[in-house]
Amino acid sequence: MIVVVPVDPPREGLVLSSLVDQSPLTDAEAVSVYEAAVADVLWAVSRSGGDLLVNYRDEETLPEAYADGDPEAETRALALDALGDDAAVRFERQVGSSRAARIGNTVTHLLDREDAQSVGVLEPTAPLVARTEIDGAAMSLRRHDVVLGPSDEGRVYFAGFSDPIDFTDAYATPELSTLARRASDEGLGVGFAPMLPTVATPAGFRATVAGLEARRAAGRPGAEATAALVGELGITVGDDGRLERE
Repeated sequence: MIVVVPVDPPREGLVLSSLVDQSPLTDAEAVSVYEAAVADVLWAVSRSGGDLLVNYRDEETLPEAYADGDPEAETRALALDALGDDAAVRFERQVGSSRAARIGNTVTHLLDREDAQSVGVLEPTAPLVARTEIDGAAMSLRRHDVVLGPSDEGRVYFAGFSDPIDFTDAYATPELSTLARRASDEGLGVGFAPMLPTVATPAGFRATVAGLEARRAAGRPGAEATAALVGELGITVGDDGRLERE
């Protein structure tokens, strides 16, 4: 399976902006959380049986306010800092006017033009993902045409395909039911991966922090980069279920 991770350049206001309004994080800290999550996701893919493809946004697909500088270089630096300069990673730019179009163009190209057996799109904001989930999804794609990994608030952290679908507006909210319905309407079999939170929403960030705390208490660490940053920032889940600083 080719594992596509669509990565934005780590810029304030562009990545995880919702966390700044609804958590103790500053703009700069939200960027750091994004960078840590990307590092954990890429590391998990590198340890799996999948082939990693980092799908980066360039100035043509970024909002005008964030289209300056060199977003490709920033994304490459982020990936290689996490994996090492000699890592086996492929970089391709995203093409399309919307998120659904960009994902659809990449998946369809890999399946139809490069004859990939299966393609999985893994969100860079799911730091708790591990090799187990990635390899399990690849195995599931041998039995199902589409495999979806549910996340918080009806989102998906993973969407895998052995056959392309019509991606027009396929990532409309809620993504999980929209993608499942689209695949089912096209006569494709749908399977599901285990549920995992992402840090893309305040609810998902809280669930991720809680998950990190549980893993630490159980002596089963994971998501090392994100765990280290959360510890450094002193972010915890309080008795009322809200995020707070120690």
